[in-house]
Amino acid sequence: MLNNLIRYSLRSFKRQRSYIIINILGLSIGMACSLLIAMYVINEAGFDRFNVKRDHIFRAVLNGKIGGQEVTVFASPAAMGPTLLREFPEVEDYCRLNGVGPTVIEYDKQTFTEDHLIEVDSSFFDIFTIPVLKGDPANLLNAAHKVVLSESTARKIFGNQDPIDKVIKIGSDTTRYTVTGVMGDVPEKCHFEANMISSFLTNPRSKNPVWLSNSFSTYLLLKPNVNYKTVEAKLPELLLKYVGPEVEKYMGIKMDDFLKQGNKYRFFLQNLTKIHLDTSIQQEFKAASDPKYLIIFGSVAVLIVIIAAINFMNLSTAQASKRAKEVGIKKISGSTRRMLIGQFLLESFVLTLFSLVVALIIIRITLPYFNTLLGARLTLSLLAKWYTIPGLILFTAFVALMAGSYPALFLSSFSPGVVLKGSIKNSKITGQLRRVLVTVQFAVSILLIIGTMIMYRQINFMLRKDIGFNKEHLVVINRADALGTKMKSFKEAVKNIPGVVNISSSTAVPGRNNNNNGYGIEGRKDESFLMTTTWADYNFIETMGMAIVNGRNFNESYSGDKDACLINEAAVKNFNIADISKVRFMEPDSPNVHYLPIVGVVKNFNFESLRNPIQPYCIKFQNDGMLWGYLTVRLSGNNYSSTINAIEQKWKEFVSNNPLQYYFLDQDFENMYKQEKQNAQLAVIFAVLAILIASLGLFGLTSFTVEQRTKEIGVRKAMGSSVGAIYLVISREVMVLVSLSAIISWPIIYYISGKWLENFYYRINLGLFSFVAGLVIALAIASLTISYRIIKAARVNPAQSLKYE
Repeated sequence: MLNNLIRYSLRSFKRQRSYIIINILGLSIGMACSLLIAMYVINEAGFDRFNVKRDHIFRAVLNGKIGGQEVTVFASPAAMGPTLLREFPEVEDYCRLNGVGPTVIEYDKQTFTEDHLIEVDSSFFDIFTIPVLKGDPANLLNAAHKVVLSESTARKIFGNQDPIDKVIKIGSDTTRYTVTGVMGDVPEKCHFEANMISSFLTNPRSKNPVWLSNSFSTYLLLKPNVNYKTVEAKLPELLLKYVGPEVEKYMGIKMDDFLKQGNKYRFFLQNLTKIHLDTSIQQEFKAASDPKYLIIFGSVAVLIVIIAAINFMNLSTAQASKRAKEVGIKKISGSTRRMLIGQFLLESFVLTLFSLVVALIIIRITLPYFNTLLGARLTLSLLAKWYTIPGLILFTAFVALMAGSYPALFLSSFSPGVVLKGSIKNSKITGQLRRVLVTVQFAVSILLIIGTMIMYRQINFMLRKDIGFNKEHLVVINRADALGTKMKSFKEAVKNIPGVVNISSSTAVPGRNNNNNGYGIEGRKDESFLMTTTWADYNFIETMGMAIVNGRNFNESYSGDKDACLINEAAVKNFNIADISKVRFMEPDSPNVHYLPIVGVVKNFNFESLRNPIQPYCIKFQNDGMLWGYLTVRLSGNNYSSTINAIEQKWKEFVSNNPLQYYFLDQDFENMYKQEKQNAQLAVIFAVLAILIASLGLFGLTSFTVEQRTKEIGVRKAMGSSVGAIYLVISREVMVLVSLSAIISWPIIYYISGKWLENFYYRINLGLFSFVAGLVIALAIASLTISYRIIKAARVNPAQSLKYE
């Protein structure tokens, strides 16, 4: 029986060659899209799963709210890990991590820039299963000034030499570090990056006993069979014990009263494997992937496969009249309906299997571009995992069943007596089904077109919006601390370089904020306020191109300005400040309360992504002893390269063996929306492919319709109809179906887009343009798709058309 099925299937393939090619193209493109997205989703969901202890590792996350300002950050106090290990029997071990940032490494009179240096406790290799290739695991990081290098970093610095016990200089630390080990490269699918790991004991703040000083990541390894909720439930009592006295000491209020005012100060535990897909937590080592996008694109991939399957159904049922006699003859010859269903499903599986091969070829060709687009490192390796090939076969069977089940059931249901008379030719049921399927195809396509347009409109809005300062022509120099006490002299020297308009120093710049501080206001007892804080010099406001809307800027003529501050309009509004001259902030974390008068109000500026509203911001004066942070240089915009070269030369005069590291602020701001830009580009690709697949099916259906109506076209032509009139008659149905598709897709994409735009505090209005444009584009594509086939048929000599059988 199987031989007969195969033989019949091969004969059918020969008779339907053109339609098979269309089906293979559609299915292969659809399957390639689905598999690429599946690879990406699996890759993103697989972060941190290399760690064999992952189910028992949790990170402490701080959720705090002060004066209406709420933050959720991964920061925790240095004392937290040791205290939990000592007081909670459920905790087996802990490890603290601190990202150091870009650092200069010096060895044998050569310097190297390292972007991924972290400080960790000696328990790091007991908790994170990163292999130790060289060195004694028990003594790798058990003392200050010890460092472990990744295999690739060791090779970069030492070449073929054995790095163990070699001494290197890290940053501005005058004490040299000893290399005690070499580890395997940290996996790409890890939520942090580390090429060098130094001992946490080197950091002077590692023994900081203050619980309100949250600066580090704390990871807990729980004992087997311990429910993390048990540990979480004990944390409030622990905070009351250690944080309560500090709140009362520094803020003059009891912890219970602090919480009753609507404030928050709590920690919760986050599983290691959940970190990469949680965008609600600020200040990640690596930017988290938004799971919404994975769901959206996963759904789109499924829809594209459905569009391809619809093509198969449409073209198969459209050719029912051609295969009707075949079915009738086979039934008369003794074939059962089950045999016919088997034949049609086998045809579907063989065609889908061939499409899979083509899809894998497409993936192999396009994967480098896909990786570049998404910043991923996906590889196509069919033999790397035992389940890959079985999974592909199951995927093929599913697509074949989805695409071929209805045609198989429909074609096998024909009655021999009816089909041999040719009555099936004018079946209304199949025509109605095809209309429904075409409508679904174009509804999905229009949905993708409109969604893509809305994404691009929002991205352009974010990039062009007035953000309250002039981010153009600003060069930001990292590691200002490398200058040490020479910072002021360096600023004066750079300001004299042709092409430099101004230069400023600050501990933070927009887009790279590093301090959220709590304050009180004089005379407003039992109230506390949270502000993002930076320390800056006299030139900061002018260099950034910010505007003072009330009061004045810092001024060297006023000696008291060194103990004053500037705030933004959001702080004035949120804190109900009527007259800045009558208000002083209090810093309760000082032994003696330090008062900060307000000398000016800065016009609101976006110091974070436009996803977030502008929060209260405080700019305090940067005294000469504060030698860390950034230098920001405003250029004139003329001859960038020569100006930057001159700055580099001046840097070398002040700092030897320490390369200048800088970036452009406008580009850094654009990088905030990197994921949105990548997803918008991906959406464009999906929309184009969906339209392409739908158009292939529409072209095939139009060809079949024209073939069926050849005599009608000939009669109309003989009766005097023009090519245009014939085109309108045949294309009218398609245009109506596409318009109906748009009406169906509009409310769906309106809802989805509205939900997506809720991620942005500053966002576009949806309006009508994108929706109307989506319909117009779909109509234009559908018109172009069917025009060639209809016009070609309409130009045929009527005498030839009337002879057509």
